[in-house]
Amino acid sequence: MSTKEVGALGEKIAVAHLKKSGYKILEKNFVTHFGEIDIIANDNKIIVFVEVKLRRTAEFGPPAEAVDKRKQAKIIRAALGYVKLKNMRENILRFDVLAIGPEPDKIELIKDAFGASSRYTI
Repeated sequence: MSTKEVGALGEKIAVAHLKKSGYKILEKNFVTHFGEIDIIANDNKIIVFVEVKLRRTAEFGPPAEAVDKRKQAKIIRAALGYVKLKNMRENILRFDVLAIGPEPDKIELIKDAFGASSRYTI
């Protein structure tokens, strides 16, 4: 399975899990010049930017650890660009990580994974 196929599988699993958890999916694979946001959703009137990480093996550590400070900064910049583009400046923002695997059926949704979004200004 190629990296692209693994990513697509992870996002399919993530969308199903988020919907089951009550999220309303707004966008998938939103691309800006800062980077890509895997999933943008609404969770009880909060705009949530979800980074999906799938691991097939434990060789490189837990999936959530792949969302390091550099990746977080890219996601935040891309999210702020989305908010400006969609004129959503009044919305509360949150950044979640959805980690999948490597154990079969292991899905962990980490809400507010890298800080309270209220500190980000537009």
